[in-house]
Amino acid sequence: MNWLAHALLSEDSVEFRLGNVLADLVKGRQRKTMSHEFLRGVKHHQKIDAFTDTHPVVIRSQSRISDPYRRFSGILVDIFYDHFLANTWEQHCPSLLSDFTAVLYLQMQHYPVKFTDETQHAIDRMIADDRLGSYQQVEGIGDTLLRVSNRIYERTGREFELQKAVDELTANYDALADDFAQFFPELKRYVGMPDPVH
Repeated sequence: MNWLAHALLSEDSVEFRLGNVLADLVKGRQRKTMSHEFLRGVKHHQKIDAFTDTHPVVIRSQSRISDPYRRFSGILVDIFYDHFLANTWEQHCPSLLSDFTAVLYLQMQHYPVKFTDETQHAIDRMIADDRLGSYQQVEGIGDTLLRVSNRIYERTGREFELQKAVDELTANYDALADDFAQFFPELKRYVGMPDPVH
């Protein structure tokens, strides 16, 4: 799952939620400066990822991705699922998505521990661009895939143009939406998250 799902599938503790959301950005020595509660959130992130990566419905979603992008199917499905979460948000959270993300962004901005410059830059861009809210639009997913593609290029020197894989979302939209609708309630039960009371 991607950032939005990790933010939702957290305990109410600010540090736990930030650990869950930022686990992929805060690594190595940086983790040694984090609180026990933040690190519990990191472990929760890992628990969610392990459940997701081996789930047959997620594997089915990955199999829907065509050959040119199949090697990135795990990344793509994680991001696509956040699109469907953003668009069914009211089924999973009593707060409006915009209110939820606004609170999360404030928590990130006011967290008292100093992050590395690279991590802080990623957080600042997430907030400035409202990246979690942008998952509601297909165009926002395309922008996210472009950023992922750029990061891969920076690490490998190879250009995969993952932004074009947004066509995988639109071509398989209903099937992927059905997969998400089947999978996400199971993930919520796995982490012990109740359905919202409206």
